[in-house]
Amino acid sequence: MSRLGPVLTLAAGAVLAAGLGVASVTAAPAADRTATASTTGNTKSPESTKSPENAANDQSARPAEGTPRATPSPTRTAKGPIKADYGGHVDRNGGLIAISVRGDKAIGYFCDGRSEAWFKGDAAGGKVGLVGFGGAAAGATLGGGKAKGWLKVGGKRWTFDAPVVRKPSGLYRATAQVRGAKIRAGWIVLKRPQGGFTQVGAAFAGEEQIQVPELDGERPTEPVTAGEATLYPKDVDGFIEEMR
Repeated sequence: MSRLGPVLTLAAGAVLAAGLGVASVTAAPAADRTATASTTGNTKSPESTKSPENAANDQSARPAEGTPRATPSPTRTAKGPIKADYGGHVDRNGGLIAISVRGDKAIGYFCDGRSEAWFKGDAAGGKVGLVGFGGAAAGATLGGGKAKGWLKVGGKRWTFDAPVVRKPSGLYRATAQVRGAKIRAGWIVLKRPQGGFTQVGAAFAGEEQIQVPELDGERPTEPVTAGEATLYPKDVDGFIEEMR
């Protein structure tokens, strides 16, 4: 296993779910980026998510053949809280950001191939506030089928527009234990309108960065190999409770 570069350690901040690295901000060399146009053959768009208020009008609302599908809407549970996933590009950075909202809680992940950051926070009144390690933070306004906001990592600040996404697009994470070292990896996967997927991520064995494996865009929870470890990626619903 080759050493791919030192980890950039920022000033220590409040401990946020340390076991998962929720509040981590670490460096990753640009050579490790998987966001550069990774395409998984010819793909088909999954069926649009139906919002409860439109379910009754499903047949009349079905678009004509060849008509572009509308951006999926966040889902409201029977009790009212929003369940939604957002993902998009960070302006003037080239990286990706993913935010998932479950009720009044939210988590987020940013990665651009040079640095990564995990966040957690609250969602209320159509707004999300997220904090991470070393002063990393993000905030967004939810509405119009997207999360529009700002991101601060490593003393730099960017903005983003992240539309609502549906699986297989979204946030994924995996952990494993090998010879006493904890392996962890995170990914953002986004389906491209023209077909295929864009993804970016980072993986670490303890504090040493390792090559991040690429996920299968259509089946991102399929096992992958990182160094000597077999990883079993989970989508956000598989690990969000551990991060609260």
